[in-house]
Amino acid sequence: MDRKAIIVLVVSFILLVLWFPLVNKLYPPAPYTGTNLVDTASATNSQGVVPAVPVPGATNLNDRTPGQPVLPATVEEPAGPEQTLVLENEQARYTFTSHGGGLKLVELKKYPAAIVCGDGAATNTALATLNARARQPVLALSASWAGRDHGYALAQTSPASVRATKSLPGGLVVVKEFTLGADYQVAVRVTFSNTTAQPLAVLNYDLIAGTASPAGPKDDPTLMGVFVYDGVKKLNQPATWFDNRTMGCGPANPREKFETGERKVIWAAAHNQFFALAVAPREPAGGLVSWRRELLPHSTDDAAHSPAAAVTHGFENHLTYRGAVLDAGGTLTREFDLYAGPKELQTLTKLGAQQKNNLDYIMDLEGFFGFFSKLLLLAMNALHDWGFSYGWAIVAITVIIKLAFWPLTNASTKSMKRMAAVQPQMKELQEKYKDNPQKLNQKMMELWKEHKINPLGGCLPMLIQMPVFFGFFFMIRTAIELRGAEFLWICDLSTADSVFFIPGVNFPVNPMAILMAVTMVVQMRLTPMSPTMDPVQQKMMKWMPLIFVVFLYNFSSGLTLYWTVQNILSIVQTKLTKTDPPPAAPTAKPAAPSPKKAGRK
Repeated sequence: MDRKAIIVLVVSFILLVLWFPLVNKLYPPAPYTGTNLVDTASATNSQGVVPAVPVPGATNLNDRTPGQPVLPATVEEPAGPEQTLVLENEQARYTFTSHGGGLKLVELKKYPAAIVCGDGAATNTALATLNARARQPVLALSASWAGRDHGYALAQTSPASVRATKSLPGGLVVVKEFTLGADYQVAVRVTFSNTTAQPLAVLNYDLIAGTASPAGPKDDPTLMGVFVYDGVKKLNQPATWFDNRTMGCGPANPREKFETGERKVIWAAAHNQFFALAVAPREPAGGLVSWRRELLPHSTDDAAHSPAAAVTHGFENHLTYRGAVLDAGGTLTREFDLYAGPKELQTLTKLGAQQKNNLDYIMDLEGFFGFFSKLLLLAMNALHDWGFSYGWAIVAITVIIKLAFWPLTNASTKSMKRMAAVQPQMKELQEKYKDNPQKLNQKMMELWKEHKINPLGGCLPMLIQMPVFFGFFFMIRTAIELRGAEFLWICDLSTADSVFFIPGVNFPVNPMAILMAVTMVVQMRLTPMSPTMDPVQQKMMKWMPLIFVVFLYNFSSGLTLYWTVQNILSIVQTKLTKTDPPPAAPTAKPAAPSPKKAGRK
């Protein structure tokens, strides 16, 4: 390695170590200025989320004439002591609260909050959670006329069911019923009942559909956000959209909310890197508003090197509904299917087919690269079902892909070798026709055709394999199957394989990423460069390994494992191709005698 390469490598390493601390120092996160719904329940509707539904002749509870519909009174009751009720099944533990009469917390029994390697794994008993540190429980009522949504009476009506009941002044009774089901599902029914002898106006209201927050201390905060599906299109607003940083790292001007307007909502999901909490109304909601909310303080997310420990804000989903007038003794019922579990393709596909709502879109594996991601995930799971570990499944898929592209890559390498062999003729043509580009291109094409050279042969195999690389990239970073999967020294294929941290700077040493960089350097040195390649492009190709190691250093070890195996196979193929006999040197054709000289003879 020459001196320039060493300098670039050192500068890249220093930049990689200091980048995020430097950005946070220069551009600290803006202080939160939003309103907490726990303090002012009228915040949502006072912001103009949904226009109020006019009720003819209705004004308020104390200012009306006989025969007019009664409006529920605004209630400003104190929070009071919180009561909780816990239900659980084989898959999860559900905590319900009297503060909001909803689902406060979901703890997933099969998934730890963090993957702990070594001796600490035996003492790691914390579970991955959904709706953790949220200001309000799932299916809490948010409305200006309801005041603070506290004071529900909780009762367990069966081993798998909970009922939350609250009576509002004015004769409106709110009842919420939760029933646990299979596959991380909870069936929910919310009923508004008019217990008076006269019409009762229920104005616009929101129902909370969960808050996006980290499931554990090592979650990637940038993969937390909000999904919403309207029956045609899925919208995904990640944490980076709310952060709204200039060029992804500059000064932030946070967005306070995301709203769909009048677009109907088939389901809305608050998600993090590996888990999702989705609420699907059985009758579409009128819209969705997702607010950037300050999370409650954490107590256990202070683990060292924890990305989630610095997360202070989550994203609170509100399903918006227009009001209605209830006749005397009448009721209004809303039913929901709630999913709180892992982003597991097989489970979500099955539930989406049952509910006919494409719930598997939560996986975010749609589009061109999404097709490859889904195909690779299915292949990886199939190999795992056949007895492969997930690490060896990635290796096997990489080998299969390489074998599939072997003829194309082999032909490309041979074409590049032929091009290198005719480089003297190419330089002669370039010198001879330097003032006639059109003629030069024509002669070049004739030369390439004569020697069976494909000018695009060097780039074509790489371009064809790029969708596979991006497919792996998007699949591996959120594949729940890889969370905690071991391979060789790696204890978690979904994260970087950090074996230790450099004291003082807390910089991780990731062997698989380093091995990837080394194999890329070897591969680049063995791959013949096209003589026609621009010198600037040649330098870019030379520094490509360093660029890749900077971008992929802290990515999941499953991705760097794929790329490392891919590089090793490419090196082997290049070595095997070198054993082929070199192409025969072109023989110069004798010049034909000119007509004038022939005539003289």
